[in-house]
Amino acid sequence: MKVLLLLILVLIVVAVVLAWRRGSVAREQRQLDDARAEAQRWYERLGGQVMNLHADDPAARQALADASERYNASGGQLQQAKTVRQFELARESALEGLAYVRAARTAMGIDPGPELPPLTGSQGAGRLTREREVTVQGHQYRAGPQPGAETPYYYPGGRVQGRPVPAGWYSTPVWKTALGAGAGVLGGMLIFDALFSPSFGDMGYGDGYQDGFQDAAQDFGDGDQGGGDQAGDFGGDQAGSDLGGGGDWGGGDLGGGDFGGGDFGGDF
Repeated sequence: MKVLLLLILVLIVVAVVLAWRRGSVAREQRQLDDARAEAQRWYERLGGQVMNLHADDPAARQALADASERYNASGGQLQQAKTVRQFELARESALEGLAYVRAARTAMGIDPGPELPPLTGSQGAGRLTREREVTVQGHQYRAGPQPGAETPYYYPGGRVQGRPVPAGWYSTPVWKTALGAGAGVLGGMLIFDALFSPSFGDMGYGDGYQDGFQDAAQDFGDGDQGGGDQAGDFGGDQAGSDLGGGGDWGGGDLGGGDFGGGDFGGDF
């Protein structure tokens, strides 16, 4: 009798474990299906906008080119996605593309459409609310909340080299260079420092930027990044070479070639 009761107990435990496993697998499958459907929905919406919108305005045309690049990126991610996280990344790429579409529609003077869910990468970056103009190493840079002939490059906001860069329109896609290496990193950060330094009294940023900047400052800490070795590098070798008037920055790769309006038009 005891053996029979023990056997029944074992069978009950096995049945409970199997039921729990089936339920867990079913939940995971539902989460995966939901993530896939959500990413697919935004991807298809982006595709409809990219296919149907055409612009002659340079700022709108550039924003649509960026939107098209994000559409291709999202499609590639969808094809390879196998996990919830991977589908979330595809969704984020599609939403970035739609942010560029909204910017293009604004530049075209038409309704930008409904608001989008917040981009994960742009949280804490804020938004430009005033025009900015600075000169760095003899080169002039502009940024502002509206598109124009002198600010044709839109950026939806995000972090570049650990610091927040507000959403807005820029004269040059400097975030591209800051994602590179060598002089590009240092040069890009110098421009960001000039455009967005808290030392300016009236920064003209929307809500969220200051919190994001403080977070970035904490990430960098108080060591060499703050004002030691990096400051020396900025003031010494870089000032006289790559960032000077005759190096890679002045008239070569960054002045009027790839950086001036060529290859940097789409990826970001």
